[in-house]
Parts: sequence; structure tokens; C-alpha cells
Amino acid sequence: MARSLRLQVDEQILDRAAGLFARHGFAHTSLKALADAVGLSKPGLLHHYPSKEALFEAAVELGRARSAQVLERSERLPLGVERDRRAVELLVDFALARPGLIALASRAISTLGADSDIDPRDQGLDGIDRLVFAIFGVDHSTEDTERLVRVVGMLSALAVLSLAANHGDVNAVWRPHIITTCLDALGHRGPGRSPSDLSQVEA
Repeated sequence: MARSLRLQVDEQILDRAAGLFARHGFAHTSLKALADAVGLSKPGLLHHYPSKEALFEAAVELGRARSAQVLERSERLPLGVERDRRAVELLVDFALARPGLIALASRAISTLGADSDIDPRDQGLDGIDRLVFAIFGVDHSTEDTERLVRVVGMLSALAVLSLAANHGDVNAVWRPHIITTCLDALGHRGPGRSPSDLSQVEA
């Protein structure tokens, strides 16, 4: 039980830290700001993670692990509308629970092809971008530009909406609408479909 509680606390710390890293980048996120965000003193935070670098790496690793889980569960279905829907549902649930980690994944996508003066920790974020693209069967070198743009747009919308939902404590109410918006971004909203059509998650 104690181990489970510790893991939950660690995830909460990493999620809040990930949100700051996503917003400001590694270089411009101070240890004091991180400690304030997670509700600890600097010595308290350093008790959990010995440095800002260690905290960043742990957040990236958790984001990568969760993205890999979504990929594993999504790739049971062939590429297509049903896989996109399943992946979006899984990502939305993850994003509503851990919006900072989704924001960090979104930053991974947004820094692709960035100038070389961007901190290397913010470029690619150790493969999160590749995992997220793999969920939807694309990579950043694909010739299918429309699909690439739609996936990037979907992830960006997901990051913004999940953060807004968490600030307003409206996760349950917003969830079906976020799913619909993300599927819209991927080009899958059919005529006459209502948000409630998408509210049932596969068991």
C-alpha cells in the first residue's frame, strides 16, 4: 500500500513538473518554480529527485512509458478509424489524469525541426514524439503531410483542452467533447454524429 501511494505521489510530482517544462522549456524552468508547482520546498523536492536534470529525465521517462502503453493497446487494431478512435480515447483519459505529461509530449512534437539554439533536452524529448506518431502510424518524415498535420493538430488540441479541463474541474463533462474535437482534427467526424456517440470507451 505504501509503495502504491509513493508511486502516485511521484506521478503527481512528475506531472506538475512536466507541465512547467512544457510551458517554459528545460533551461528556463527554475528549481524554485518546480518546487512551488509541486508544493514542496527546494530541499523537499531534492529529497525526491537530486537535481533538475533528474526530475526532467524522470518526467520524460514516465511520459515515454505511458505513451508506449497507449501504443501497445492501440496497435491491437489495424490502422484506420477504429484505431484512431481507440487511441484518442486512451490519450484523452491519460491527458485528463496527467495533463502536464501530455503537454510535455506536445512540446516534443512542436520542437521538431527547431533551431539548434533550442536546449537539446527540448528537442525530441528522448523519443516521446516517435511513440506518439507511431500510435497513429506516421512519423515526422512522412510524405503524407495532411495526416502529419492532423496528428500534430490533434495532440495540440488535446494538450490545451486537458489543461483547461483540469483548471476548471470539468473532466467528466468535457471528456466526450474533447474526444470529438480530437477525432475532428483527425478528419473522422461524420455527418450527423453527436459528441455522445463517442462517449463510450471500449472495455
